[in-house]
Amino acid sequence: MRKQKSVKDSYVRMTELVLPNDTNTLNNLMGGRMMHWMDIVSAIAAQKHSNRIVVTASVDNVSFRESIKLGNVITLEAQVTRAFSTSMEVHITVWAEDIPSGTKVKSNEAYFTFVALDENGNSVPVPEAIPESAEEQEKFAGALRRRQLRLILAGRMKPNDANELKAIFELED
Repeated sequence: MRKQKSVKDSYVRMTELVLPNDTNTLNNLMGGRMMHWMDIVSAIAAQKHSNRIVVTASVDNVSFRESIKLGNVITLEAQVTRAFSTSMEVHITVWAEDIPSGTKVKSNEAYFTFVALDENGNSVPVPEAIPESAEEQEKFAGALRRRQLRLILAGRMKPNDANELKAIFELED
């Protein structure tokens, strides 16, 4: 039987201040810097869950809803949503706060996938992720559909083999 861990135990919160070197010519946070911070916070969550070194396997769609300005304080929150045999899906939420004005907005959200490795760089099994809250259970339930979609888009799964997606798209065998 696989070891089990609560998904809440993987929760990570990271805070950054947007400095001039982080911005483009419009004084907005550069997308690459945001992705860098998202990769770090989500890797830490995956490491906490697996107690292993992890590597990024995939990044889902990252859309930039709200621009993040020079001087904003960024809070990134990450947590494992589900663990498969050697991989883990991690959900990341990014908040941008303008402290002087007292405003805070959700700027970004994404799912990253990580694979746990041993000291020789080989993938290793990870503990099962146990969701507890309603939100954790909802993300856990959707993780298998997101995984199958990722595998189809990567050419590693045929659409007709995606059992979780068949019900949504009513695919025929």
